[in-house]
Amino acid sequence: MRILVTGGAGFIGSNFVRYVYKERPDWHITVIDKLTYAGNLKNLDGLDESRVNFIKGDICDEPAIEQAVADSDTVVHFAAETHVDNSIQGPWPFVETNVIGTYRVLEAVRKSDKRLHHISTDEVYGDLGLDSSEKFSEKSPYDPRSPYSSTKAGSDHLVRAWGHTYGVKATISNCSNNYGPYQHIEKVIPRNITNILTGIKPKLYGEGKNRRDWIHAEDHSSAVLAILENGKLGETYMIGADGEKDNKQLIQTILELMGKDPNDFEFVKDRPGHDLRYAIDAAKLRTELGWAPKYTDFREGLKQTIQWYTDNQDWWQPQKDETEAKYKELGR
Repeated sequence: MRILVTGGAGFIGSNFVRYVYKERPDWHITVIDKLTYAGNLKNLDGLDESRVNFIKGDICDEPAIEQAVADSDTVVHFAAETHVDNSIQGPWPFVETNVIGTYRVLEAVRKSDKRLHHISTDEVYGDLGLDSSEKFSEKSPYDPRSPYSSTKAGSDHLVRAWGHTYGVKATISNCSNNYGPYQHIEKVIPRNITNILTGIKPKLYGEGKNRRDWIHAEDHSSAVLAILENGKLGETYMIGADGEKDNKQLIQTILELMGKDPNDFEFVKDRPGHDLRYAIDAAKLRTELGWAPKYTDFREGLKQTIQWYTDNQDWWQPQKDETEAKYKELGR
């Protein structure tokens, strides 16, 4: 199998590359990544170049993506702009990468008649009430609330339309919030781990009541591989590991696991339009494809993640000052 991974030097994409590298030793992996601030070639360190080929390229570059797709058997499309705060401050890169970039990938796949799996997010479904027991499923209506989630919703619709109209062989997965190694420190878990490591108080948006459904990036990777190999074309699969925590619980758990006072954090102003709650019903994935998460104990997964950032400070320290300066401008 020759597999092309778009955005494979980013957080979730590189975790998938590493997972496939380990689990499918006879596969050849090509990564195409623009290497924006969130892409990092160090995320692929240690992988044998005879099995992993890297292309520095933009998925919006038609000739580049067409050639990369033509040289592969199947495509897993991770490449995206993903940070909600950044999408609020400047939405155009999200429109360009998430919508136009996905269009370019779809056209390349259509031209070469290749298999595609498209990675999306639960944020396309809007939010759920804090007191509700409801979870997002494959039948949930779309209701995106941010520039980020609206562009991901647009990309999902493009994939479905290209499948229906042109017969593109595609599947889609919508996943809950990921955590784990190689995540940029602008995101809530690595930001606050690295805050503690550098003597900065963790930051908590608003009242900290917003709830997220957390999944380890390795579990996301194993689910995507299961869909890629056994999923039904034209179908959508929800990926989640029943890891709901509100943001206050999250920050307090990080502090506790790092030997600090669980209440030693700072409240900061909330994000505009901050969604209240996400939760995933992954029953279809579990029953139809037999998938199950490895990291069922969130505390244990979080403990391992803390250890990774503690042991790999040379990976994140060059990003820290600039990241905190941006947040300071926003009052967060």
